[in-house]
Amino acid sequence: CGHGMMGVAVALAHRGDISQGTHRIDTPAGPVDVELIEKNTVKLQNVESYRFESGVEIEVEHYGLIRGDIAWGGNWFFITDDLPADLEMANIPILTDAAKHIRTTLQRNGHTGTSHAEIDHIEFTQQRGSVTRNFTLCPNGTYDRSPCGTGTSAKMACLAAEGLLRPNEIFIQESIVGSRFEGYYENTSTPDRIPPFLTGTAYVFSEASLLFDESDPFRWGIQ
Repeated sequence: CGHGMMGVAVALAHRGDISQGTHRIDTPAGPVDVELIEKNTVKLQNVESYRFESGVEIEVEHYGLIRGDIAWGGNWFFITDDLPADLEMANIPILTDAAKHIRTTLQRNGHTGTSHAEIDHIEFTQQRGSVTRNFTLCPNGTYDRSPCGTGTSAKMACLAAEGLLRPNEIFIQESIVGSRFEGYYENTSTPDRIPPFLTGTAYVFSEASLLFDESDPFRWGIQ
């Protein structure tokens, strides 16, 4: 999670555990270099991203033929600009429903990432001038309020594969709620795989204390 990683960096700085500069954090997808630029601004170098399949066509119940790309940006994505509705907050219910149907159809038709990995993120994109707006459905059935860091990386990989995004060219991706990430990638010796860089913001909004009462039989959760 790209935005989650930005949040981790800001939270660690808030606790006094890190200072401005570059730090490396291990993730399930691989090590990620995170640069704390200032209090709330973070730049990260995401894991190597790539397009796995292009022009995948599926027939989706209630929504018809949908065409898109399967790509990796730290999570597996199906990315499409075949939209059931404009990417506006008022349309979140229909976008959510369509994305769920797409995910189910991908599973039913046997579409996966490498090593049979499940494609669990669905990303609708819509070009608006120099900004790409997106709606991303996450595995738990909720939408991403951020522009989605792994999704932005996957989208840049697809654009790079098509020759539509050049090295060091700035790419701006905007979420359904209007938040933005700025991204680019550098030249690489493997042109089908890109090293994405993303810059965004995160904010600390609460501090909490967890209490574990020794007399509580479920203090560690239900196991």
